[in-house]
Amino acid sequence: MYGKGYTMQKIILVISLIFMFLGCSNKATQIPSDEPKFEVNKALYPFKSRYLSLENGAKIHYVDEGEGEVLLLLHGNPTWSFLYRDMINDLKDDFRVIVPDYAGFGLSIAPKEFGFKADEHAKLMNAFVEKMDLNNTTIMVQDWGGPIGFDIAINQPDRVKAFIIGNTWAWELERVGHKAFSTLFGGYVGQFLSWANNGVVRFFMSQGVEHELSDEVLAMYDAPFKDRANRKQTHIFPAQLWDADEFLKSVYEGLETIADKSALIVWGTEDFAFQEPERERFESIFKNHKTILLEEAGHFIQEDAPHEISDAIKAWYPIIKDER
Repeated sequence: MYGKGYTMQKIILVISLIFMFLGCSNKATQIPSDEPKFEVNKALYPFKSRYLSLENGAKIHYVDEGEGEVLLLLHGNPTWSFLYRDMINDLKDDFRVIVPDYAGFGLSIAPKEFGFKADEHAKLMNAFVEKMDLNNTTIMVQDWGGPIGFDIAINQPDRVKAFIIGNTWAWELERVGHKAFSTLFGGYVGQFLSWANNGVVRFFMSQGVEHELSDEVLAMYDAPFKDRANRKQTHIFPAQLWDADEFLKSVYEGLETIADKSALIVWGTEDFAFQEPERERFESIFKNHKTILLEEAGHFIQEDAPHEISDAIKAWYPIIKDER
């Protein structure tokens, strides 16, 4: 009588009530500093783990491979530096490739009472770049790496040379689908799914790729969040799509100050999240750009087309090498 939509509303309501009854909280939990947080599959991720301690107590894990001009590769939610493993191998003979994990993601340790909000991650990554004294840096951004990476460039423009822009955004939410996604996965439903079976990670890593991931690869995305007490960050980021309006607005307003920098846009055409409208906006902002469309890639282009992206970077970088 009421149709599928009404049934789904009842299901969502029941899940929300159950979750409220369970009393799950958004309050950050201190993650033990014992290492490793989980066992890394060295066959897939054979890199040396390095750590940088920041003043607020964060302990940032990162990969630093190769020599030469710096590529800083930034991930999003719910991934970590493991996302870039194939690209690290492809690029380390030509560049110094640095790939950090955000606090509470991958092997990084979040400081006490960390809220996992976008502006907090951005502050830590700004501090990471400053303490590492990275210069003449090309930043690759994808997913939440976009707002975070652009914030670094806005605050420290002299350290940033150019951008590699994957499927991302850098402004307040506008499209209805994005708002609905934020409400669903950032609300009680997302919190319950995370608590129950690491559901946010499993949704992203199944729906965000066009090529099915192996069990071994999926295990590495699941591993940082095995402990139920360490899953809240996976649903806080979706909530931040809506809640971080002030931060996103400041990033968007600051883009004009870095719009003269060169950009390589590598864009998965099958992304469920960021599509042609976002790509075209970046093309209009960064006039000195080159666009590569990745026809068989979804949201996580680093999984679907890592070698194609690496080849594009190697072909593009000599063209902009002498820029400052």
